[in-house]
Amino acid sequence: MTHIDVQVNGEDWGLDVEAGTYLLELLRDRMQLTGAKVCCLEGECGACTVVIDGKSVNSCLILAAETDGAKITTVEALSRSDGNLDGLQTAFLEKAAAQCGFCIPGQLMAAHALLETNHEPTKAEVREALAGNLCRCAGYEQIVEAVLAAAGLPGKGGES
Repeated sequence: MTHIDVQVNGEDWGLDVEAGTYLLELLRDRMQLTGAKVCCLEGECGACTVVIDGKSVNSCLILAAETDGAKITTVEALSRSDGNLDGLQTAFLEKAAAQCGFCIPGQLMAAHALLETNHEPTKAEVREALAGNLCRCAGYEQIVEAVLAAAGLPGKGGES
């Protein structure tokens, strides 16, 4: 067992974790934060994307013990304290980017990380930031448009 201290969605946690426990398991099984989805478990699909210290990562590839001292944000943190959706989530709904919904938490977190550091991304920059997140419903164009809308830049960067 290894002791870690992490901040998850603004809440401090002190936890003892087994050496082989992945962050995805810790979030879902111990913290009951089930927004990060279990899918490929190989870092190929992005369904488990969370933000660690400002960077989007696949939580299925990160050992929980490696997150000691980290600030972790999951999709559950995007909703506002009044229970309403934030601007990014609203844009996803307005642009019909959420189809089946399975990939959406990972897409939201990758987009959130991008918009935290780049307030005016081009279409190409959005596509690059979301590149590790697969959508089985092929709603990529709506997802890109939603991210641009959330940034207040609908249609910016006409490049594909």
